[in-house]
Amino acid sequence: MAFPTSLPVPRTPDSMEAPALRWGILGPGWIAEQFVESLQAHTRQQVVAVGSRSADRAQDFADRYGIETAVGGYDQLVGLDDVDIIYVATPHKNHLEHAVMSMDAGKHVLIEKPIALNAAQAREIAAKAEETGVFCAEALWTLFQPKWDVLRQVLADGGLGTVKSVYADYGEYFADDHRILDPGLAGGPLLDLGTYPIAYVTSLLGPANQVAAVGQPDPRGVNGQLAATMTHAEGAMSVIATTVYGWTRNEIKIVGTEGVLTVEALHNSPGPISVTSADRGTTLTHDEPFGDQVAGLHYQATEAARRIAAGETQTPIRTLVSSIVSMEAMDAIRREIGITFEAAGLVE
Repeated sequence: MAFPTSLPVPRTPDSMEAPALRWGILGPGWIAEQFVESLQAHTRQQVVAVGSRSADRAQDFADRYGIETAVGGYDQLVGLDDVDIIYVATPHKNHLEHAVMSMDAGKHVLIEKPIALNAAQAREIAAKAEETGVFCAEALWTLFQPKWDVLRQVLADGGLGTVKSVYADYGEYFADDHRILDPGLAGGPLLDLGTYPIAYVTSLLGPANQVAAVGQPDPRGVNGQLAATMTHAEGAMSVIATTVYGWTRNEIKIVGTEGVLTVEALHNSPGPISVTSADRGTTLTHDEPFGDQVAGLHYQATEAARRIAAGETQTPIRTLVSSIVSMEAMDAIRREIGITFEAAGLVE
């Protein structure tokens, strides 16, 4: 293993070349707006239907995005014959119900992160996907971006040597009326923001063997911020932190025996990565133009389209096992801190 002389180029296919699927949007919220805008701007995917508990809200969404069909019921959406795949974009606490509903109707599913509230629910989703034979994946969209393919190639080629540790954080500021502060919606930073760093470290280092975590409750009934240190296979360790109180650096550092790879802020947006040799004598940079924070949402959709066209039921970029491993780490963190989602209906 040796430090590279240059960085590889991303192998991410052109999103415009992916076979077109007919998408149904289950839940017309903010992330669904960003998803549809990204698909319409960068792909040939067809968004043909949207469903909401409110027919008026579904119709408003359809009018704004030129979607042909709007229905006032999720069961009606998944029952439409001209829909191939459902994008589940409802609140976290509903992901299990709506993913299972969609798969039982024979629809492929892309489930907005987090895939579920805990690992047990994630396992239920995986079992239903296996039973029905449809494509199923968690929409952890950042892992599908071109810079992550560069990162994976560097690691696969041994460019960092033996990876010893990963450090990742994610903090944002939210107004008092934001859903992330609502205990009834499984609020707090862990599932919304913490999903990113935890997915990164478990994707890179594997399951967490030991977890030590601390957190601080917020007067509004949710956890306000937390930090965790985890150990992984072969002595590797990770440190993550997440908060709803303000914008942090929001970067990732992967430390290996031959060098350090930095996913520059904001790590969950299109942008550059840099790799510096252990002796700090050489720095290589992958220059990816920084875009809107959610400008790359289309990559996960076109990956799903390519896998479905090939008759595959999962993507190696974010397997269902990897989603479960992330949820197991989050469960361990919650147990350490005493975070429950009882207000959102989760009984463990």
